[in-house]
Parts: sequence; C-alpha cells; structure tokens
Amino acid sequence: MSEEIINRVAQSKLVTFDLEDYYPEGKRISLDIKNWLHEGLILREKEFRKHVAEHNWEQYQSAYIALYCSTDAIVPGWAYMLVATKLQPFAKRTVYGDLEVLETSLYQSILEQIDLSEFKGKPVIVKGCSKKPVPSNAYLLITNRLLPIVTSLMYGEACSSVPLYKSK
Repeated sequence: MSEEIINRVAQSKLVTFDLEDYYPEGKRISLDIKNWLHEGLILREKEFRKHVAEHNWEQYQSAYIALYCSTDAIVPGWAYMLVATKLQPFAKRTVYGDLEVLETSLYQSILEQIDLSEFKGKPVIVKGCSKKPVPSNAYLLITNRLLPIVTSLMYGEACSSVPLYKSK
C-alpha cells in the first residue's frame, strides 16, 4: 500500500510573488531635526542654518533617509528643503516621514517599474511572511498592479493561502 506522494503545489501553475525579492539593500536612517530647533520647538533661521552647515553629511553616504521632526514644532517647508540640499550628494533617497514612509516610498518606486508580464494570465500568490521590513502598503501596491493581469490572486503560502480575487 505504498502510494506515491504527489506534490500538487509543485505541479500547479501557481506563481509566487515575493516582495522580499525586491527589498532594496542599504542602510536606513531616521534624521530628526528637533535638536536643531530652539528648545526643540522654535525654528530660528540663523541658528538652524548654523546646525545644518556644521553637520557631518558624509555619514549618510549611500543611505536611505527618513527626515522628520519628533516634536510638535511648526517647521516651514524650506527647512526640510535645506536639509535635502545637503543630503542629496550623499543619500540614495530622502523622504519626509518615518521609516515606514521611507520603505513605502522605496517599494512604490520599485513596484511601479518592474515588468509583470510573466504573471499575465496566471494564478499568483503574494508571499505573506517576510524577514525584511516589507511595509503593509507594498502589499496594496502590488495588488493594484497584479489585479488587471492575473487569473487569480492569493496571499500567504501555497500550502495555506487566502484567496483574494478570481477573474470571471
């Protein structure tokens, strides 16, 4: 009674899309400008410009930067623009916000550019578990890109997936 075990997952036409495969390697840094404000709350232009001029910008070489202010200070747009002018020669990318905003921005750029033709007309499962910090928004972004071209879309692993969409 020894029947051959058949791996139906391996034989299926199911294609896996793993967002982790598109994770851009590189250092992520949160840059909080509160310490460059008077008492962490008031932007005094001369003082702010001095901090910006004296800061070591080379430490951000090839890094992804999330630029923000952690206090309830009212920071004019030009202040973030000034910091961006200093970061531009060094950082790979600078965004306003926290690290999740940064990750979302990175994934958005990547997912908008990738060729998805290999998934056309196929059942696709978007892998759910990841060891890298894939933002929740990346799952929405790839869903929006895949829906018009796939026959079905699922989330999870082939052995235990959650069906999301099936074309008619």
